Amino acid sequence: MNVVQEQLSSAQPLAEVYVNQFSAVELLYESDPAQSASWSKRAAWLDESEHTRIGRIELAAYLREYNRRFNPHPAVEQAISDLEQPGAAVIVGGQQSGLFTGPLLVIYKALTVIKAAKKASADLKRPVVPVFWIAGEDHDWDEVNHSYFLSPELQVRRIRVHRDAVDRRPVSYTNVSPEDWQQAVAELEQQLPDSEFKAELLAMLHQLQGKQASSLSEMFARLMGNLFGKYGLILMDSADPKLRRLELPVFEAIIAQNDELEGAYFNAVRDMAELGYSPAAEVSENGANLFYVDGHERRLLFKQSGRYSDRKRKVSFSQEELLSELRKYPERFSNNVLTRPLMQDSVLPVLAAVLGPGEISYWALTRRAFRKLGLRMPLLLPRESFTVIEPTVQKYMNKYGIKWNDVKEREDFRQKREAWLSAQDELQTDPRFDEVIRAFADMYNPLIEQLSGIDTGLHKLGVVNRDKIIEQMNYLRGKTKDALARNHDTGLRHFDRIELSLFPLNKPQERVYNIFYYLNRFGLDWIDDLMDISYNETGKHRIIYL
Repeated sequence: MNVVQEQLSSAQPLAEVYVNQFSAVELLYESDPAQSASWSKRAAWLDESEHTRIGRIELAAYLREYNRRFNPHPAVEQAISDLEQPGAAVIVGGQQSGLFTGPLLVIYKALTVIKAAKKASADLKRPVVPVFWIAGEDHDWDEVNHSYFLSPELQVRRIRVHRDAVDRRPVSYTNVSPEDWQQAVAELEQQLPDSEFKAELLAMLHQLQGKQASSLSEMFARLMGNLFGKYGLILMDSADPKLRRLELPVFEAIIAQNDELEGAYFNAVRDMAELGYSPAAEVSENGANLFYVDGHERRLLFKQSGRYSDRKRKVSFSQEELLSELRKYPERFSNNVLTRPLMQDSVLPVLAAVLGPGEISYWALTRRAFRKLGLRMPLLLPRESFTVIEPTVQKYMNKYGIKWNDVKEREDFRQKREAWLSAQDELQTDPRFDEVIRAFADMYNPLIEQLSGIDTGLHKLGVVNRDKIIEQMNYLRGKTKDALARNHDTGLRHFDRIELSLFPLNKPQERVYNIFYYLNRFGLDWIDDLMDISYNETGKHRIIYL
């Protein structure tokens, strides 16, 4: 396996500057993770602020219970025991609970969390454990209910789990029937080509399915535990009612200081504007930045006339009523993207958070809010980013002289493809047809002009007649090129395979394809191979040539 760094823009300018030129945006972030002193300073602050977070004993008890259900591995038990000790810290990352774990970037984020925790523990000479936060409180079902695979017919296929209700309940509260699980696994079996590892993968899924996971979040947790439990990756679900009870004091603080937090977010928007950036997340006027789960709906709250209400005023509370509701039913409350970072740092001793480019951009809105709650923004680490190039795809790229940058730039790749097809055209179709059409026009146009001397109507008819003949010639040209393409279909399919492997749906591979496509090719041990790739703290994109 050969790993090479290549440039791939994240389409998030602020994140790019954060990684490459921190001093230009230090107004928006707490400290530069590239400086070793930042790590020691953060660790010292965690020690000083120990009393401000949820107690380690209570946190460890919750984590043990949750992980024994979904992630029962001795390495995880040990990691929780380490976290229970004073001075221990965590590297944390999180993601929504996608079907079969969702796109590859989820896997890469978990890998980064584990690698970063291992390195930080060695550098700081203290326990630093990896934690993966499942964002089960999110309600966008259509964003998580599917996964994509490349079929043997070179089609990007989607496997999706349906649900009957069209509501906005959290994903972790959305039940998936055993029949729907069976259907999804059956579709996966059809999509995956036969391989020496396929039976093992399907057996694993059937075994996990047999444990009656009732939601996407539960199946996600079981799968992530199977893949990463042996590395000590601790899992937690942001929507778990038992976690909510621990978080109650933090929600109280967010509600009590809601106006101050709102001001902090708007001041951050002004900070960003001064530096020439637009906010990556919406900061709403009178936004409470909290959700209330009302039956089947997760409703975003706003402050209106001294009350907390959703836009449609389906629910409405005074601040005292909201606090009373929280104390009775903490499971009915959840964070939005601006308060989730605050909750994370109030629950866990976060040394650093592993984030994608979009997350780094919207976290720029939270530094002032952290301070309002007596917290400090942790170090932010970009997740690792990869494109996997299989041996067959690499062979095709070598055969046709295709480089990574050729595929990344769609127009360059299209030109390479057309140039190759033209080189196979011994007839030189376009020049020959151009020559014939030009010769025909040169002979026909003088005749048309002469006909106008007999009758002006003949000139118009002649022009129409000429254009129809040329149209038929171009029709024949198109049919000739279609036949040429069919004659060289194998080569064109090679080009298609290259493009669909590296940039499916015009997106980077890691944002589309699911890990099971690659596990089917290379086996479950392939995760170990990914772990063996050296950790890159900058998150620069790398190509894995297998």
